[in-house]
Amino acid sequence: MLAFERRDAITNKITREKKILVSELSILFDVSEETIRRDLEKLEKEGLLTRTHGGATLNSQTSQDIPYITRNTLNKDLKTTIAQKILSIIPDNATLMVDSSSTVFEAMDTLKHLRNNITIITNSLEILYTFKNSEFQLISTGGNIRKQSQAMVGSSAESILNRYNVDFGVFSCKGLSLTSGVMDSNEPEAEIKKIMGSRAKKIILLVDSSKFDVPAFVNVFTLEQIDYLITDKKPSQEWIAICEEKNITLIY
Repeated sequence: MLAFERRDAITNKITREKKILVSELSILFDVSEETIRRDLEKLEKEGLLTRTHGGATLNSQTSQDIPYITRNTLNKDLKTTIAQKILSIIPDNATLMVDSSSTVFEAMDTLKHLRNNITIITNSLEILYTFKNSEFQLISTGGNIRKQSQAMVGSSAESILNRYNVDFGVFSCKGLSLTSGVMDSNEPEAEIKKIMGSRAKKIILLVDSSKFDVPAFVNVFTLEQIDYLITDKKPSQEWIAICEEKNITLIY
């Protein structure tokens, strides 16, 4: 196993279990404890975890902004599962505004060969670069680049978004709450999402099951604003009931 593959596996493990031990990881990956400590040091610098005596814990700060390259490896299978389900909503010839999340990236990758004449307006550098030679019609918001998330934000981006009206806004988030609604980890990107949502006829939220009942730093949307909620497995009965109450189409 290569070093980056091992760190991806560590990332997925700590995301599931919230804490990890150096000794256990050393045995699991058949490497020295010193090698594991170097892996944890790198992941700590990326903002994913905090090292402790003998191990590490997952960062739980609601404003923690994990780098895109790290987020892209988290719950990869769940994101792929969610991405497939967006096909039931988006038809050919649709116009979209989409955020810079890794889950939404997976959804756009799914649409790439299965839908025709799709227009995408986005602040995501990753989407713009990856799909620059695809059949998508791409429109960039421009703006100030946030290196951590590979997203463009600021007044220039907001001005571009306010020129357009689209069929769907497609988003993910850091946390989802019955009381606070849809939340994210930083205000500049939250503001971009709010404007995108206001320019869309329908809002689609893509969120894996680990995000339910998790707080985050800043509110983005109320539950009343969401038209479709797509997740990877059946949520709690409480969430099913609230989706019925708020007229949210729940897909799992």
